[in-house]
Amino acid sequence: MPEAKIDNRETGSRSEHERRQKQELNKLQKRLRRDAGQAISDFSMIEAGDKVMCCLSGGKDSYAMLDILLNLQKSAPVPFELIAVNLDQKQPGFPEDVLPDYLASMGVEYHIIEKDTYSIVKEKVPEGKTTCGLCSRLRRGILYNFAAEQGVTKIALGHHRDDLLETLFLNMFYGGKLKTMPPVLHSDDGRNTVIRPMAYSREKDIARYAILREFPIIPCNLCGSQENLQRQVIKDMFQQWDKQHPGRLETMFRALCNVEPSHLADPNLYDFREGKRLGGKRQAVQTAMPAEPEQDFGRLDVLNL
Repeated sequence: MPEAKIDNRETGSRSEHERRQKQELNKLQKRLRRDAGQAISDFSMIEAGDKVMCCLSGGKDSYAMLDILLNLQKSAPVPFELIAVNLDQKQPGFPEDVLPDYLASMGVEYHIIEKDTYSIVKEKVPEGKTTCGLCSRLRRGILYNFAAEQGVTKIALGHHRDDLLETLFLNMFYGGKLKTMPPVLHSDDGRNTVIRPMAYSREKDIARYAILREFPIIPCNLCGSQENLQRQVIKDMFQQWDKQHPGRLETMFRALCNVEPSHLADPNLYDFREGKRLGGKRQAVQTAMPAEPEQDFGRLDVLNL
């Protein structure tokens, strides 16, 4: 009899734990749905008839993005199409069956593109150097071309709010520019439009959601495991701020959406002589000091495609 009581307590404890996890999952899903829906609305990311290509790396962010977009698609005020695409870069030991099995179970149209960019990156980048720049450029070109061939109107990437803030600080600290990843980006040749539906979502919400949804995460052995990346330094700083100064990251992100060109110092954005805002692409500016070699972190890591 005592053993039966213990079993009942254990069963009750498991049931309570499962109930709380389900409750937390529902709460997170609603929050991520709301954030994504607001971002889509604020930046006109998806319109009627769009064919949206969700780029999946096997990381938590892209899984969450696809999951939320599939959820939103069911109740969206306008019809749009979703396809999922993964670029198999032929990394040694990459579990090729994980994503196809998962996507087939989700009932979504998917494509696996096989390109050996891994060998190119390992050949071109010296040992110990950051591979993110070359890797992302190769990946972007392949995905852009595939999107054009498939009649895709929007390319969706899984970058979240923290990615946008990290890129802002990377550009300020190492690139000498005040720029980040925009929620919507039109390619220079006009062929492609990139959208980031998770731009308003917090990384910690996505990370917890991925655990509760039990996404089959695939680690990146090419660049995600490299130590001392500049982005990781920024990420660690943010985590410390978030603990010591709750709300600081939220305020910083609001600042990204509330820019006053006349209170900065870029004469290509604001004509200080005439007191007028300027538009268009940035023009070359003569400076008193010689320019240092540029590092462009605007699209640095597509680790979380």
